[in-house]
Amino acid sequence: MSAHISNIRPRHDKVLVDIVDYVSTYRISSKVAYDTARNCLIDALGCGLEALEYPACKKLMGPIVPGTVVPNGARVPGTQFQLDPVQAAFNIGAMIRWLDFNDTWLAAEWGHPSDNLGGILATADWLSRNAVANGKKPLNMKEVLTGMIKAHEIQGCIALENSFNQVGLDHVVLVKVASTAVVAEMLGLSRDEILNAVSLAWVDGQSLRTYRHAPNTGSRKSWAAGDATSRAVRLALIAKTGEMGYPSVLTARTWGFYDVLFKGQPFTFQRKYASYVMENILFKISFPAEFHAQTAVEAAMTLHGQLAKAGKTVDDIKRITIRTHEACIRIIDKQGPLNNPADRDHCIQYMVAVPLIFGRLTAADYEDEIATDRRIDVLRDKIICVEDAAFTQDYHDPKKRSIANALTVEFKDGKKLKEVVVEYPIGHARRRKEGIPLLEDKFRINLARQFPPRQQQRILEVSLDQKKLEAMPVHEYVDLYVI
Repeated sequence: MSAHISNIRPRHDKVLVDIVDYVSTYRISSKVAYDTARNCLIDALGCGLEALEYPACKKLMGPIVPGTVVPNGARVPGTQFQLDPVQAAFNIGAMIRWLDFNDTWLAAEWGHPSDNLGGILATADWLSRNAVANGKKPLNMKEVLTGMIKAHEIQGCIALENSFNQVGLDHVVLVKVASTAVVAEMLGLSRDEILNAVSLAWVDGQSLRTYRHAPNTGSRKSWAAGDATSRAVRLALIAKTGEMGYPSVLTARTWGFYDVLFKGQPFTFQRKYASYVMENILFKISFPAEFHAQTAVEAAMTLHGQLAKAGKTVDDIKRITIRTHEACIRIIDKQGPLNNPADRDHCIQYMVAVPLIFGRLTAADYEDEIATDRRIDVLRDKIICVEDAAFTQDYHDPKKRSIANALTVEFKDGKKLKEVVVEYPIGHARRRKEGIPLLEDKFRINLARQFPPRQQQRILEVSLDQKKLEAMPVHEYVDLYVI
């Protein structure tokens, strides 16, 4: 005798409703959030411009079918490509994330919320160009900043209490969900259509973290976010056609997200959606390093100077101890061969060894030319990580959100340097006054990689002025970045 299965259509899951009500009705009033969003925008675009220096990234740019040009399509900054919004979102998203140098959010789940900019900017640019072509008003950059704040908030608030990495899923699932919600609203979908779109994002196949971890670490981690944010645009456009959604996509017994992919556990939430995440976002300012290692790299740079003052070199080192937090050990405490740049920028031993030897850590230092220096692997073998329970606790404390690392160097002659502790990286909200001028310098350096001086100056005049940027039509701002 078969069990009865109800076929009554359920109400939408509360998680879907909360996301959609937030993107549809919540008004952002925080000046700090908008100021930070502008800094996030220029930093993310700057990271993309630097990524175009690398052939492995550049080969993925452009249309799916070579030579395709889309009239009134979205432009890809730093290139001559004009594409449909889905492929433009992939291009922009892949550029931004390629070097692991854009913003970061750390919690139960970590991620990089500016990954959503690929879908947001591509869609806004495409809509603006088509609006102008039809004699209508284009979107302005404040609408892009608003979309960024909301995408950051959705991704970051879900991440606060819910660990996708613990069940083997990659954090780009949250990029897909956040981008879908914001892009669907930007496209003018109704509330029911946005609900459908967000449900499609959850029911979609989700990426495994395989490409982020030994022994399979690889370059997909550099374009996974571009894939996610572009998929979001595609799903939002599908929903716009009137395609149905799946109201209990999360909670459906046996077949829902919770039962299939989250060990039967529902999501929990620490706070309501507002603008908390953007206000507290972490910037990678000085080093293109996985964020759990940022403070360790800062400490290593300090120790590099102390080695010289002590009359020592790395050859004199017997052992380096890194006192750190649990997430760091779980993600980037890595021994053995490192096979590619993606492997190296997720190894704390590598990211500490390079600055100790050379007094720097740049994106180029992950390439084979530097990695073949035998001193790096010799030093890596001398570095051990130990968890400090207090560091782990402060990492999860919403009032602190520290990312602490402490380095102690011991020499073969029995002497050692005083431990160097860095609790908050320079990109932390607690160090904004110190960090923002350096972030702007980083943007200037990245503009200079691709553009002549006059074009750089035109971009800076708008990008560093909050009022000018917010008022500028999206397509006119993106055109400033065209080669």
